[in-house]
Amino acid sequence: MTTRMDERAVVPADDGPRRLHVDPGLPDRVFRGVLRGGGTLVLAIMLLVGGFLTYRAWQALEVARWGFLTTEAWEPEGGNFGIAAVLVGTILIALVAIAFAVPLALGTALYISEYAPARIRQTLISVVDLMAAVPSVVYGLWGLFFFQGHVVTVSRWLSTYLGWIPLFTVDGSDPTDPLATATVFTSSTFIAGMVVSLMVAPIICSVMREVFSQAPVGEREGAYALGAHRWGMIRSVVLPFGKGGMIGGTMLGLGRALGETIAVYLIISPVFEIQPHLLQNGTNSVSALIALRYGEATEFGMSALMAAGLALFLMTLVVNFAASSIVARSRSGAASDS
Repeated sequence: MTTRMDERAVVPADDGPRRLHVDPGLPDRVFRGVLRGGGTLVLAIMLLVGGFLTYRAWQALEVARWGFLTTEAWEPEGGNFGIAAVLVGTILIALVAIAFAVPLALGTALYISEYAPARIRQTLISVVDLMAAVPSVVYGLWGLFFFQGHVVTVSRWLSTYLGWIPLFTVDGSDPTDPLATATVFTSSTFIAGMVVSLMVAPIICSVMREVFSQAPVGEREGAYALGAHRWGMIRSVVLPFGKGGMIGGTMLGLGRALGETIAVYLIISPVFEIQPHLLQNGTNSVSALIALRYGEATEFGMSALMAAGLALFLMTLVVNFAASSIVARSRSGAASDS
């Protein structure tokens, strides 16, 4: 008996948790390697794109220096060039697009996920996804030849009754003259932004709908059990759960709107001055500038265009990283990661 007790006494106590060794097996190791390789490849391509743009833009950036961010004119051969005007135009067009796209996408996503009958839900999802696949040149031609002529009336009304707001002021318009020309309202930031909004709304809608569909069933049923009606359940469960996805989808659409090229190029009337009036003829964007001047650019002019592309690349990158960070920190993003 004594010998057994002594043997048991010398056995060291295990104060910490036991470490379990799990062999994932060959298929899991291959899958993990493929995922890591894909992620590394994406980062490498992104770094290569940024490095290429920086290398090609360095010649112009050495000449312009910090004036590249504050100069409105675009005269690379004369040494007087910058992206102040086109950068402001890019941001204004994107903000107008988001202002129209977010309410439209939010309403559509809520209807598809919460109200639409099951028999037509998949059809509606397919239609929204199909809208995201339509080429941008189609939206541009539609906006130029059809939409612009109809929305000029709205622009004139906004200028007449809200012209005291600086953003809605239109130089050269006379609200008291019914025969005044409508050309001052065409090719504006407002029209370009509305066309771009139709292009980014399907993307935002898809993200929101996916997040809304992941709202916990138990919380939905709990809200109904407490006497909430459908809108009450959506307001107390679905929208709070999907807040991060809503913000992330909006910023993802903003990143797309910042880089839109062909549709904006077809609609706008390019000007190289800061033009903050949304309804007035004339605006510009970085992507439209590149499309406009690419064919006639000299070697130094091409370097200046690469510098403009680098600025757009960095701005879009910041927006997308911010969207990913917000989604990851939200409740819906954490649920999707787990």
